[in-house]
Amino acid sequence: MSAATPMAGAMLPEALRTALRDALSQVNGLVLGKPREVDLAFVALLSDGHLLIEDLPGLGKTTLAHALAATLGLGFQRVQFTSDLLPSDIVGVSVFDAQARRFEFHPGPVFAHVLLADEINRAPPRTQSALLEAMAEHQVTVDGTTHPLPDPFFVIATQNPVDLSGTYPLPDSQLDRFLLRLTLGYPGEEAERALLAGADRRELIAQATPVLHAPDVLALRQAVGAIHASEALLDYVQALLARSRQHPGVRVGLSPRAGIALLRAARAHALLRSRAHVLPDDVQVLFVQLAAHRLLADADGGDPLDLARAILHAVPVD
Repeated sequence: MSAATPMAGAMLPEALRTALRDALSQVNGLVLGKPREVDLAFVALLSDGHLLIEDLPGLGKTTLAHALAATLGLGFQRVQFTSDLLPSDIVGVSVFDAQARRFEFHPGPVFAHVLLADEINRAPPRTQSALLEAMAEHQVTVDGTTHPLPDPFFVIATQNPVDLSGTYPLPDSQLDRFLLRLTLGYPGEEAERALLAGADRRELIAQATPVLHAPDVLALRQAVGAIHASEALLDYVQALLARSRQHPGVRVGLSPRAGIALLRAARAHALLRSRAHVLPDDVQVLFVQLAAHRLLADADGGDPLDLARAILHAVPVD
């Protein structure tokens, strides 16, 4: 599939639209019983954002990352975060070449289209920051030299629940680098039976044929920006932002940057539904997963997920 066909406004060429639909179908065939979570992963990718999955081991986080990379024909790297992982283990290091009498940069695993940062909260804060800075800047600087990262660049980070031992929870300011935060949870009974009776997921992913390629992802991201958001839709998003700053139990509400991220994610969701305009439904589907990790609760505020749901329910759609 090539992205060479020009796009008029928010309308996709039919071949690209079909390829996107096939890509969704293929990932759903590899990650069984999680269509909503697969949609959210595509939203994060097409919004030029990053994805944080907080869940227990063995629930398909790695499978989702591998399935996305294989389906999109993108280079994939995985880093297992540990307590002794150094920033240079992620971004790379300059090594002196005695024969050439100069330092040569050896890129780290961050130089990939799709990076799985597994158990990110097991690494110390300095190492976490090295990755999060690369996510924000789309480049790394080593020994004064800046190296651009591949485009597209998409991070799927996994995080253990914070009550597990040996973890370093991500600071709130760094959580903001992730567009969406979600959980996969246990599969339904039918999906679990299919997993037990079916072929090994790793074998299926190894046999998967790329449906899209890097230029197509970039073209889809460009199309996301052309999706129309009406004045009424902007009013709705602004009302959600305002409510988040006034809601009982919330110490710090959503920033304007969060609002911009919500709009772009809603546009991506509309594109996945083959629409050229955003509906309030697009915002509502994404709001909790986008907002909860950006809200700071006061001492008696409770769970940010519950706060995000309450904020969403408190703002009517006019």
